[in-house]
Amino acid sequence: MYKSFIRPILFKIDPEKVHHIVVGLLKFIHRVPFGGKIFKYFFRVNNPSLERTVFGLKFQNPVGLAAGFDKNAEVYEEFSNLGFSFIEIGTVTPKGQPGNPKKRLFRLPVDKALINRMGFNNLGVDEVVKNLKKRTDFSIIIGGNIGKNTATPNEEAVNDYVMCFNKLYGYADYFVVNVSCPNISNLSKLQNKESLMEILSAITLERDKKPSRKPVLLKISPDLNFGQIDEVLEIVNQTGVDGIVATNTSISRDGLTTLASKVESLGNGGLSGMPLKNRSTEIIRYINKKTGGKLPIIAVGGIFSATDALEKINAGASLVQLYTGFIYEGPLIIKKICKGLL
Repeated sequence: MYKSFIRPILFKIDPEKVHHIVVGLLKFIHRVPFGGKIFKYFFRVNNPSLERTVFGLKFQNPVGLAAGFDKNAEVYEEFSNLGFSFIEIGTVTPKGQPGNPKKRLFRLPVDKALINRMGFNNLGVDEVVKNLKKRTDFSIIIGGNIGKNTATPNEEAVNDYVMCFNKLYGYADYFVVNVSCPNISNLSKLQNKESLMEILSAITLERDKKPSRKPVLLKISPDLNFGQIDEVLEIVNQTGVDGIVATNTSISRDGLTTLASKVESLGNGGLSGMPLKNRSTEIIRYINKKTGGKLPIIAVGGIFSATDALEKINAGASLVQLYTGFIYEGPLIIKKICKGLL
């Protein structure tokens, strides 16, 4: 029903408007008596065989929602009722910011892909904390994806990351340091050895001051070569980072079926979806082999089915996250993946 009826209607509307419609609809349904319970009944798969304990956290199943959808922690419990065991909120910055000018989100249906240049649009860390304080279901794992404000120069970026980390520490279960998004000017330069060491060292030092230890992960770009990945893994090892999220969106446009002129007309932005499937798996397999399977990996990129999820897990991923696959396949995708894994 979703692919044959609902999706064709939604795909006639601007993607960003659809996003707001979906968020509003989820909020409305969950205000209706028993709305949340009905969602749980239809969408959740509860089975002990699906449970995973990764970096000390217990996940009810290995399927999560990637960062970028619930930027402001508005609907994390609603998404949990759709079957996700963990929700990554953000990317969150210290101050609220509007992001890049619209239009900034585009579909490539032939390729089952999206291009976005959202630019870390969010309400800021203080508003996100207010929303997380409303949390009632603590079986959901909340990840806090943190970044810097666009106006903050790279030389001062570490301060933005530390501020977000400290303000979210009491409310998120794990953290993801995002230095690999291609939609913030010069952000990818923070992936160089010196900048990355500075940011990760500062965050892990802050963590050492806390009464409890929460996992810190690094989200990496699919555009890194293996030599650069080796450098990243060396820094991860030195700073005590707990895992990798592989991968973010890509600036590459290689191998797309959509006409090159059409793709070029859309402009810059990060590519996500099916075109990233093989590269994401390749990077996961490489990291898993390089670390002897000892570094937990959350897989993102080109997951549209249980087969895709299993491919990532067999390559070495402990958990998987959806974004573009959720948009193209609809809300039943989580249930299908969980049943397929069983």
